[in-house]
Amino acid sequence: MIEEAVEIRTPDGTADGFLYRAEGARRSPGAIHLTDIGGIRPSHREMAKRLAEKGYTVLMPNVFYRTTKPPVIDVTIGMGDERTMKRFGELRAPMTPEAVERDGKAYVNFLAEHSAVSAGSIGVVGYCFTGSFAMRTAAAMPDKVAAVASFHGGGLYTDEPTSPHLVLPRIKARLYFGHATKDRSMPPEVIEKFDRALAAWGGKYQSEVYEGAFHGWTVPDAPVYNQPQADRAFDKLTELFAGTLK
Repeated sequence: MIEEAVEIRTPDGTADGFLYRAEGARRSPGAIHLTDIGGIRPSHREMAKRLAEKGYTVLMPNVFYRTTKPPVIDVTIGMGDERTMKRFGELRAPMTPEAVERDGKAYVNFLAEHSAVSAGSIGVVGYCFTGSFAMRTAAAMPDKVAAVASFHGGGLYTDEPTSPHLVLPRIKARLYFGHATKDRSMPPEVIEKFDRALAAWGGKYQSEVYEGAFHGWTVPDAPVYNQPQADRAFDKLTELFAGTLK
């Protein structure tokens, strides 16, 4: 497996990141792996490699390039720690919906132009708060992004005018949402509203709750990592990509 440090030019600067692809492989479908708020670190690098091993050229950008290079935060401190919460605010601040869409276009274009990527459609997967980033990327590049997956994505439906669900009419991709159990960022009543919005959208999608799996369950360094459910999530992701990306 080749792990290559890359730089992606965006309208707002240059994002660092990594590209993963099999050695000696021919052109393969492109996929974008968006990290959780802990950013690029060994756990997500292994997740991106695992996806690449299934036959994809995988781009993992540093979505926080405006603020810092990895490591972006000490994920072992804990969610309730004051320093952690302050750092979360610093990382989130520049990530407006408009900025996320500009970045999404840049990531897709970078992959589409890469010599290791086939000419077909691209898939995007987001974890935690980047579940909404994956949706916005698909909305920004509807004719190029054919598949979107979100695992324990937070705030996918809100009452704000910038709610991620409002970009659904611009999306042509097939969507998959794997929700956590007892997730304060997507409680059951909000998942229900989100599911109604998906049904009204009319595209192809699946939305389900992973029972007994808590927010962050897919990431090996998370305190709530649940390997059986993480493996199930990975199977769902690869099934989605295999059925849509050529």
